[in-house]
Amino acid sequence: MKKRDFIKTFGAIGLIPFSQNIRYDSLNKIENLLNTENLSDDDFWKLVRSQYDLNQDFINLESGYYNIIPKPTLKKQIEHIKRVNLEGSFYMRKSRFKDKSTITSELANFVGCNSKNLAITRNTTESLDLIISGFPWKSGDEAIYAYQDYGAMQDMFEQIGKRYGVVLKKVSVPNHPKNDMELISLYESQITSKTRLIMISHMVNITGQILPVKKICDMAHSYGVEVLVDGAHCVGHFNFKINNLNCDYYGSSLHKWLATPLGAGLLYVNNKHIPKIWPLIADHEKDPNKIQRLSHTGTHPVSTDLTIIDAIEYLNLIGIKKKESRLRFLKTYWQNALKNESNIVINTPFDPQRSCGIGNVGLKNMKPETLANRLYEEFGIFTVAIDYANVKGCRITPNIFTNKNELDTFIDAMKSLARS
Repeated sequence: MKKRDFIKTFGAIGLIPFSQNIRYDSLNKIENLLNTENLSDDDFWKLVRSQYDLNQDFINLESGYYNIIPKPTLKKQIEHIKRVNLEGSFYMRKSRFKDKSTITSELANFVGCNSKNLAITRNTTESLDLIISGFPWKSGDEAIYAYQDYGAMQDMFEQIGKRYGVVLKKVSVPNHPKNDMELISLYESQITSKTRLIMISHMVNITGQILPVKKICDMAHSYGVEVLVDGAHCVGHFNFKINNLNCDYYGSSLHKWLATPLGAGLLYVNNKHIPKIWPLIADHEKDPNKIQRLSHTGTHPVSTDLTIIDAIEYLNLIGIKKKESRLRFLKTYWQNALKNESNIVINTPFDPQRSCGIGNVGLKNMKPETLANRLYEEFGIFTVAIDYANVKGCRITPNIFTNKNELDTFIDAMKSLARS
């Protein structure tokens, strides 16, 4: 396959017309164009890289906060913005809800659940805080979560602790667990007859460690305890289906690894729990069994929601398994290059089943904030410092546009700083 044909294929995504009812044509018929025998793996990823506008002033190793979107997806977003601006209130009153229903169905198919259990939100924090704040708590109830969990959700737990008298229990997730049972037992040891909810990270945001979600859920359910899963970094990052996790609630941010525009997330709620959750914002939907009751968004940038399907189609052209493999390769590449260096501490498991594209590395002789600043100022590498719980280092999040030359620059920089 020639480069011009590949680019035309991706560019064609931006030419798919809208009808009033947001009818999307399937791109399955052109998926196979990417699986050509005459295109090497290196050439394939070079072509993917060409689909991104990258800032030449620095090497971006902080895709975890927000994945910049590829040019074909950006083109579609701009088209959606123009369409909504052109139609104005007509679009908002006549097409918005039908479009959102279509988008939700497509997203549910991608993540592997029923659309009746899925709501589109703005981000993971909104999704998980909706459950934490809307759960039917009583004084004396207990909740369990980890020191390594995302701060916004910990803040919400602290708020409901003060508001309802909920007892909060924290565990500390080891950076290098011996096996799944060590992690399962960690949460199990805190369960009592008063435990109502456990929150776990599917992928720990500060280290990239992947937890055995289904096993923890199965254990918790044996005690009658529900499980809320923080999957902020998982959708579009590696291959999984929500229905296979046996969780009660799942939240994710789509503007991370699915690479939608900023401001898109999802919330999954198991059928039996929908009626008992109180919404953050009341909606006109009064049927307690419908998840729409929990997902009132009012007037918001609908062009972001419209672009979700374009982001899914773009990822489907690459293939989620191929992307997962590439991200794991990039993480392993720098991880192996630094693992035997003195003064370097790697805070992410090496086991390929316990991590994918996100990693964390620190220096014994340098604070994380200083390390992040020096990587940027001296080597032009942008990342983020992590300095809490048992994690002291910089989170390293390459993306599918990252190449080995950029990682070599990072590796050399870390070795230089470690020896200074």
